[in-house]
Amino acid sequence: MYPGTMYWWMRRRWEGDCRPHAGCGSGGWSRRENMPRGRWSERHAAPGDGGDLGAGAFGVRRPLRFLAFKLDLDERQVGELARILNALKTERAQAEVDGRRAMAGLADAVAATTFDATGAAEAATARVRAAERVRDAVTKALGELHQLLDPEQRARLAYLIRTGTLHI
Repeated sequence: MYPGTMYWWMRRRWEGDCRPHAGCGSGGWSRRENMPRGRWSERHAAPGDGGDLGAGAFGVRRPLRFLAFKLDLDERQVGELARILNALKTERAQAEVDGRRAMAGLADAVAATTFDATGAAEAATARVRAAERVRDAVTKALGELHQLLDPEQRARLAYLIRTGTLHI
């Protein structure tokens, strides 16, 4: 959809025909004054459908908000989940840095006048080690999640993973 279409539609929806030049109201933008603030998806979610995914209650990043809503977590569980996700995020970021270093090492091996097989092997080994650390961190995080959740929440988490809604 063309981006300007949403702007046009929102303005027509909230302003309607009651503008000052139309001679209705007290000269103000009658419906616009009461327009709720926030993102469009939060303003137009039906009550009770979880459209905002608990954005006001947690005030944290989306994966945590999404899981807290979908798994119906209590505050203690949300705190633990935040800790688990933060550790996983840190490990993935470190692996990404290691991956960039490894790619630079491979590029250096190719750029040399003669191919540096030892440097290329070290760079490739660094990539493998980074992937193994991420694998271990994901396994640890899933183990901690398993201990944190009750059986019904575990079943919902397994469903989210199986359907591809949640990527780990």
